[in-house]
Amino acid sequence: MTTEVKVPVTRVLSGIQPTGQLTLGNYLGAMKNFVKLQHEADCYFCIVNLHALTVPQDPQALYNATLDLARIYVAAGIDPEVATIFVQSHVPAHSELGWLMECSSYIGELNRMTQFKDKSKKQEVVTTGLMTYPCLMAADILIYQASHVPVGEDQRQHLELTRDIATRLNNRFGNFVTVPEPYIPSKAAGGKIMSLTDPTKKMSKSDEDANASIFLTDTPAMIRNKVKRAVTDPGREVVYDEENKPGVSNLMVLLSLCTGQTLDEISAKYDGYGQFKKDVAEAIISVLEPIQQKVEALREPGVIEAILAKGADKAEKVANQNLRVFQEKFGLVPRSR
Repeated sequence: MTTEVKVPVTRVLSGIQPTGQLTLGNYLGAMKNFVKLQHEADCYFCIVNLHALTVPQDPQALYNATLDLARIYVAAGIDPEVATIFVQSHVPAHSELGWLMECSSYIGELNRMTQFKDKSKKQEVVTTGLMTYPCLMAADILIYQASHVPVGEDQRQHLELTRDIATRLNNRFGNFVTVPEPYIPSKAAGGKIMSLTDPTKKMSKSDEDANASIFLTDTPAMIRNKVKRAVTDPGREVVYDEENKPGVSNLMVLLSLCTGQTLDEISAKYDGYGQFKKDVAEAIISVLEPIQQKVEALREPGVIEAILAKGADKAEKVANQNLRVFQEKFGLVPRSR
């Protein structure tokens, strides 16, 4: 008889790929919310290095980027004594459940994934993993019985697939897996930071225009230059109006998130763009400089590796316990002890 696993009312799982440079948008839209969530839920924050392999990667670059992303997690304020920080490949149960998820999804569902269509067009060779990685993402979530998953709009479709698979398994085997809900912060909470050069699209670490994004590793001089050149709108009024003044509105959101000022307070403070842009730049610098300094401190040999090892041990205990439930439901014979 299967022993059902009890999970907290709220368990959060989120992962970031260790590819490309993280942007200010990644911090304000994701990590800053992670820092808050860790005190409100049982949080698992994963570095999804297996997902990165869906397209060719330089092995040494991927290795270094994985450790750097872990450093940024901690430097940004995620406390490894409160939340669980770990590397996806350190917990083999993810991959095994990924296979069970592949066997529980349909080729038509995977063919409809917008990201697969978009990314496959850019690759000379399309790997099987690029098509099936939403199944591994489903495994990442369901292996911890996560109740909530912070996602951007670009990942909403994948979470819907996870929900469909979870519902399908519950209908087949009886209710035993949590159907996760999306956690999507509002734009005012950093849910959507826009490009500096095209404020109609989201700031992205994959944008070919380096001036479109502020990276977490940017120097103060680089930040000041990028904000100075950021697209604004006709007129001199600093008012929040997404439709008619998207550039100014985006900069207002950045200033608000970095200082705690309300949009109304910001609007009342400025009558032109000059000082406004200078203050936006300095506010961003004041947020990023402490993170950059903490990242450097975490480069001491063995420091981040020890944090990841501890996180993997904790994650693996939960993952293995839940994996056994899935194995029993599918009729897999357990290994004799």
